[in-house]
Amino acid sequence: MKIAYIGIDLMLPVLDAALGCGMELMELFTCRTDNVTEFNSGVIARAKALGAPYTLERITSADLERCAAAGCEAALCAGYYYLVPTGGPLPLINFHPAPLPERRGGWPMPVMLLRGDRLGAMTAHLMSARFDEGDILLREDFEIAPGETLESYMRRANALAPGMVRRIAEDLPGVLAGARPQGRGEYIAMPTERDWTVTPDMAPEEADRILRAFYGYECVYAGAEKLELIRARAYPGPGPERSLPLAGGHIEYAAARRLPG
Repeated sequence: MKIAYIGIDLMLPVLDAALGCGMELMELFTCRTDNVTEFNSGVIARAKALGAPYTLERITSADLERCAAAGCEAALCAGYYYLVPTGGPLPLINFHPAPLPERRGGWPMPVMLLRGDRLGAMTAHLMSARFDEGDILLREDFEIAPGETLESYMRRANALAPGMVRRIAEDLPGVLAGARPQGRGEYIAMPTERDWTVTPDMAPEEADRILRAFYGYECVYAGAEKLELIRARAYPGPGPERSLPLAGGHIEYAAARRLPG
């Protein structure tokens, strides 16, 4: 099966599974990333190794029509910043690392961890004119573990992708025929800096909930000076010299930098 692939490295296992199932990558559509917390180097490396063209420009209807005319049979999308044009000749299948329709949105996973959700998922659905509202094709659920971080959540969600991709590769017409409308759901608004900010007066449990929800991305410590932290966790009791104070605890971190203000 010839495919176009649309996405960044956040769900690289989707692309790797497609290639492992014998799908042929005709063209890659990715986007510019900071290559600090989000990356595109992995998908680009796969395209280069296969001699497939790639672009950082936003995908258009003309791109999809060109791919279809060249023999492309479907487009797989996983972790793309923009709305993909629909209504063209290709089935457009998006992989969303959260339950649908309950957890729509561009970045619902941190909010799910902040809320204490117990159910995670990887959902494959047809793309529609509105984000995350297309008919569901496949969905695999898992229980969110106590102490789950955003990174561990994504590892568990991505681990479900290969089986789903295999089903699509083996029986695309059958998977498409089983599409079912989502019905009503909840759209989770994008988190803001307030959501990923911790302060010295927080208890370790409260601070760690925030740090786990955004683990691998920037969090803010708003103390005597404002710091940006990456891969930080909070613990009860006094900490080592290179740590930040909390009410009855401390924060340890992999990297930090001072922020203005």
